[in-house]
Amino acid sequence: MVNAAIHRAGCRHPERKSRLWATLAKDRKAQFGIIVLTLFTLGGLLAPWIAPADPNEMSLDMMSGLSGGHLLGTDDLGRDLFSRIMHGARISMFIGVSTVAIALVIGVTLGLIAGYRGGWLDFVIMRYIDLQWAFPNFIIAVYLVAVFGTGLFNVIAAISLAFIDDFARVARSMTLTIREEQYIDAARALGLSDVRIMFGHILPNTMAPIIVQATVSVSYAILGEASLSFLGLGVDADTPTWGLILADGRGFISQAWWLGVFPGLAIMLVVLSINFLGDWLRDALDVRQSI
Repeated sequence: MVNAAIHRAGCRHPERKSRLWATLAKDRKAQFGIIVLTLFTLGGLLAPWIAPADPNEMSLDMMSGLSGGHLLGTDDLGRDLFSRIMHGARISMFIGVSTVAIALVIGVTLGLIAGYRGGWLDFVIMRYIDLQWAFPNFIIAVYLVAVFGTGLFNVIAAISLAFIDDFARVARSMTLTIREEQYIDAARALGLSDVRIMFGHILPNTMAPIIVQATVSVSYAILGEASLSFLGLGVDADTPTWGLILADGRGFISQAWWLGVFPGLAIMLVVLSINFLGDWLRDALDVRQSI
């Protein structure tokens, strides 16, 4: 009987998968988001082989328009803008995904411990989360980059730390509800350790809101990296990212409109597509939604 209670708790996954595909078939915006993200991801991964030029290669063909032999024109140093955007996709999307992955692991672990164990652990963890929650994520990222310096890994670390509180709050709120379920009592009665209960039985049943939070956070992380690079607090100057491309071209917008339009359009399309996916996942993983 105890084993049956635990087994029933894990029987929701096939229904959840079918609901995912059913809602995706009806959601045109989510389909658009998947197509756009796939194109940008493939373009970024294959950029070293399919980009028409080296992203940092300078030429005398400076600030040439779309008709100057370059698909999206060139910047003030004669660098091919299309190649820089393709290479920038790899860096910007890598930063977005990696920062959220790090923040998810740390934040969810803290939330699980705080929600399941309670007591002084919950108090200490949540006071730290409350302190971080009091400051905007971007301000925290700017402060950390200012302290530890610029560079790819410092930017990833700064943005990751800024998003920990979001995942911790979601995980804790779900854990407080799930820990009172009968199958958790059954797991305790079987003598399972707290670690196994938290990560083997509670965590799988908290993943729906965590996945939705992750999609939202990826778009914010990409915007955060672009903002840091635009302010000169991002990656190194020889590493093309969308924010850095915008920063390099902001002084020439009146002379070469494409320097701001195309990297800005790339950021907008990726962030919009990720938000579309987040809306789809929110609806598909909501047990109150009926197909």
